[in-house]
Amino acid sequence: MGMTVLLVVILSFILSFIFALGGVGSALVIVPALTWIGLPFAQARSVGLFVNGVSMIGATYSNIKNKRLDFKLGLPIIAASIVFAPLGAWFGHLIPTRYLLMVFITFLFFSGMMMLFFKSAKYANQYREDRPFMGPLLTGVIAGFISGLLGVGGGGVISPLMMMQGFNPKKVATITAFSVPFSSLTAFATYALMGSVPWNLLIFAGVSAWLGGYLGTIVMHQKMHPATVKKFLGGMILLLGARLVFTL
Repeated sequence: MGMTVLLVVILSFILSFIFALGGVGSALVIVPALTWIGLPFAQARSVGLFVNGVSMIGATYSNIKNKRLDFKLGLPIIAASIVFAPLGAWFGHLIPTRYLLMVFITFLFFSGMMMLFFKSAKYANQYREDRPFMGPLLTGVIAGFISGLLGVGGGGVISPLMMMQGFNPKKVATITAFSVPFSSLTAFATYALMGSVPWNLLIFAGVSAWLGGYLGTIVMHQKMHPATVKKFLGGMILLLGARLVFTL
């Protein structure tokens, strides 16, 4: 158990730091990483959700502190994801693991391709600054359900869908970081009620994830260009999807 705890701490910090660069949360990669070190898929999903929530709380603290966060744009996403994340978690306990992994891999390739190759013609030369309701609301519905179903926190859905709507990737990163803890922790609560949480790992994973998320957000805003953030994360997600294909 000691080696497992150490691995969880290292993975939580490093992956939370890297994925906080784009505000999407690290559950996209920490869930398969935890299964590779021996955790059952249901437990890996619950830990991934908890780590996602805590790391993005750290990122959001940094964003609020530095006045980067547009609260109004994120509220429809949060409202919808809180409702649909527990529903997704419930479905996740009914579907066989192999089929869930297939859905997970498909989701990774979708997120990665959107981040790498999608360009909005309407906002090719500038990013929109309005605060629509319906687009973010539907984004929250999809992100919340997938968050609970796969244990990924929803950031990999929110980011590409919001960028498809024409928002600045750096602004999307702050909105995603703000939204992800709500979908992640409500889905996590559902997993906890179903008895799929390894409680002895959570405090170690949580502390390291919070620190990684906080530091990653600072580096992203001070050192990285929006397009670089998007391409960096898209490439990482595609590599992860390709790696997971060989586990089926």
